[in-house]
Amino acid sequence: MSENRNNARHRRGRSVLAVGVPVVLTAAGALAYGPDLGLLGAGAQQRAAAATAAAPAWATAVADGFASVDSQGQKGTYGGRDGQVVTVRTQAELEKYATATEPYVIVVAATIDMNPVGKEIKVRSDKTIVGSGTSGHIVGGGFFLGSGVHNVIIRNLTIRDAYQGVWNDKEHDFDAIQMDGAHHVWIDHNDLRHMADGLIDVRKDSTNVTVSWNRMSDDNKAFGIGWTDNVVTDITIHHNWIRETEQRNPSTDNAAHAHLYNNFLEDVAGTDIKSSYGNYSRGKTAMVLENSYFQGVNNPVIKDATATLVQRGNVFSGTSGRNESGGAAFDPKVYYSYALDAASNVPSLLKAGAGPRSSIGASAVSVKAATTLTVAKDGSGQYSTVQAAVNAVPANNASRIVIAVKPGTYRETVKVPANRPHVTIQGTGGSRKDTVIVYNNAAGTPKPDGSGTYGTGGSATVAVEADDFQARNLTVSNDFDEKANQNLSGHQAVALRTAADKVFLDGVIVDGDQDTLLLDTAAKDRLGRVYVANTYVMGNVDFIFGRATAVVDRSVITLKKRWDGSSGGYVTAPSTAANRMGILITDSAVGGDVSASSFYLGRPWHAGGDATLDPQTTVRNTSLGAAVRPTPWTDMSGFSWKDDRFAEYRNTGAGSGSASTDRPQLTDAQAAAQEVADWLGDWTPSAS
Repeated sequence: MSENRNNARHRRGRSVLAVGVPVVLTAAGALAYGPDLGLLGAGAQQRAAAATAAAPAWATAVADGFASVDSQGQKGTYGGRDGQVVTVRTQAELEKYATATEPYVIVVAATIDMNPVGKEIKVRSDKTIVGSGTSGHIVGGGFFLGSGVHNVIIRNLTIRDAYQGVWNDKEHDFDAIQMDGAHHVWIDHNDLRHMADGLIDVRKDSTNVTVSWNRMSDDNKAFGIGWTDNVVTDITIHHNWIRETEQRNPSTDNAAHAHLYNNFLEDVAGTDIKSSYGNYSRGKTAMVLENSYFQGVNNPVIKDATATLVQRGNVFSGTSGRNESGGAAFDPKVYYSYALDAASNVPSLLKAGAGPRSSIGASAVSVKAATTLTVAKDGSGQYSTVQAAVNAVPANNASRIVIAVKPGTYRETVKVPANRPHVTIQGTGGSRKDTVIVYNNAAGTPKPDGSGTYGTGGSATVAVEADDFQARNLTVSNDFDEKANQNLSGHQAVALRTAADKVFLDGVIVDGDQDTLLLDTAAKDRLGRVYVANTYVMGNVDFIFGRATAVVDRSVITLKKRWDGSSGGYVTAPSTAANRMGILITDSAVGGDVSASSFYLGRPWHAGGDATLDPQTTVRNTSLGAAVRPTPWTDMSGFSWKDDRFAEYRNTGAGSGSASTDRPQLTDAQAAAQEVADWLGDWTPSAS
């Protein structure tokens, strides 16, 4: 977009992604997505069919929180995604694959009674162990992750009933999940109950652990962390329903960083089980406790004198006894992005959503619902270019088609036309950096056929005109060299253009300079919703722009210097139609290696001088770096930003500021009508 061109409310509430959608972005990057493809079943015939079936989202899901952070040579937690998908129904089968050296996605499709009682299978690295719907039960035993074991996911299982008749059992160390010196572990959507010792034990310097969306109940000791003098454990505990447990809810000893949020601790009145305490910060633990709900719990939050504990946004109902905090602890958003649900909503949210889900680990029938086309530069796929795979999609296809792109750099332009809906382009590497689609057209680049120049929209490396499009685990880039093309008029160079509805950009990198990400609609009177999550967007001038109804959520917006080394630019340039929602940036981070106070958050683009437009950008609950100007909005092409819709709400960081006539802030009531669901309406994005 040129720097000098003259050119109904939806329902309230937060949009909740469907089970299995990754919701993580680490400050260091390198979030891994993308499957090697496989079909459920262990037989030879099923393995032979694997090349033509798409792995479902639950088989390729990756962790959020501290389990997503790169450390110890491990880039995030993605389990057995790179291995074969196998189904097990016996203890022998489960042990065979869980203890193998190769990566596996292991689907537990039956109730497995452990023999002997209390046996904990010694899981090795690079495994996903997932229950098939709600049918995967481990009875009378559990799992053990020893020193050095890493990259393990345990999801959607019921692990239960190792109880030996002694409530505070000191003799039987029969845990549901125990780890001693493991790292990069994700425990998600399980039902853990009635064991002889703890439900979860994270011990002996285990680190980079995330525990999410589990039900933990009917046990003396729910969840212990620590048992070491070393202060190394980094752990995230969110959206867990812990009920009818007496102690360790959790107890966190000498954890370097313990981030607890949106958990529901419940002690039900009139039962035999009485809580002795709730969340406990012990030793030298640094704990941040946010937006959790405590119901009837005795001593709901306690800390040692040597520990630090920061509380914010928690709800306490019918609790009694100690409720403590103190010290500075840490800022979790330094390590990863996350989104908080309102504490008041947590009980109903977790009663509905915690524990095993029927949509995770479903049968092979559901796996066949999507057709997969493979792309590989080396000829090992069905196609050697991404565009060739798009061309192979049948016109007006009625169901999802996944284009699985193997690692490599694909120097090409890609267009997904309007008559190719329901397409997913997904990189299959270990990182979104492994699969790159890149080209270098600019607005002023002459077309090879001599018919003129490309123009801004035509410069896009990837252009999406089809509804229900998804991109995942890859980089889309425009590497047009402005410095080398100073004689060229028109330096706008789009990396990714969308002109469609229900577009989901999930865990990608979109990289360019001027006009990086064009979020448009098929026509001025057409709705075009785009949801950008867990993504990096990089640029300098108007690099998130267009008339779409677009949400940028839990993402990193990186400000880049210009071709001559100078700093200065504009993050957004909305051209929103009247009575539509424009661009919402929420729960994200804005910053970069540029000069302080050099970037505007946005300016109004009245495309073609259209005075009927009503551009909108809202930036809320986002960390703003020092590069953001104290007056973050500015005019464009004779149109005043004050005549349009530009506002902030509860931003933080060196670039944030208080309300003024030059820096409007939403009231709480206004902010309640400008949340993700107000933008997306009846559409809830989910990975497919």
